Amino acid sequence: MDEMTANANAERFQSGAAKYAAYLATPEGRLRLDLAFANLVELMPQTVRSLHALDLGSGTGAIGVRLARLGLYVTLLDSSMPMLEFAERAAREAGVVQKVTLKHGDAAQLANLFASQSFDVILCHNLLEYVDDPGDVLRGLARLLRDPSGIVSVLVRNRAGEVLKAAIQDGDLTTSEHNLTAEWGNESLYGGRVRLFTAESTQAMLAAASLAVTAQCGIRVLSDYLPPKILQNDEYGRIFDLERKLCRRPEFAAVARYTQWLAHPAEPGMKEVI
Repeated sequence: MDEMTANANAERFQSGAAKYAAYLATPEGRLRLDLAFANLVELMPQTVRSLHALDLGSGTGAIGVRLARLGLYVTLLDSSMPMLEFAERAAREAGVVQKVTLKHGDAAQLANLFASQSFDVILCHNLLEYVDDPGDVLRGLARLLRDPSGIVSVLVRNRAGEVLKAAIQDGDLTTSEHNLTAEWGNESLYGGRVRLFTAESTQAMLAAASLAVTAQCGIRVLSDYLPPKILQNDEYGRIFDLERKLCRRPEFAAVARYTQWLAHPAEPGMKEVI
């Protein structure tokens, strides 16, 4: 990532917290949150009250606060103070301030911010597409997991989804063809560049970080391509239910806008289950 891109990323998250919070209230933003949260909760232990979670690039705290409401102790890490101010208000409104710790810092500096083996659950949602070295961040967070039962949830922008978005949503065949092999795409909310991921590249990074994949889930398989009158009306529940049915079917997950990877520390000789 060049310096200009890095500076643009920093600026958009410092000045765009309100815009991001508004996006999360849209059907598209809600689906991204709700689907990823539902997939994560499915794999978490039933008893969570002694668990400690870390949300890297927590933004406005939308998922972290939900985890705190379940009973987890949650640390929200973000490099943007305006984002953390939103998160603090959300925690206060949800009545979980005592369960939430706010931490201002950079995910690239995890070794300097937290002791090893500090957390049971770690979220890394839509962060890797903005950092200089995604593999380094994954290796850093893997060292923070307490034991082999720990859970990592990684959410990344899927290259195949960008191909379909350009063609179906925008009618831009040139960009669609370009995205077949592109390493970078254009992010519409802030208008900047974002890294694109394939299943192969993400699996390789997870394996290099000694993380074994438990599940691969497609996030927003079809909702981005529905007519606006369907997405904006009272069909949200039906769309969510259908997305949940599609998310773990490989043929659909492969073309989703985002891919969620749920993983745990790998043991020697362990085979991945996807």
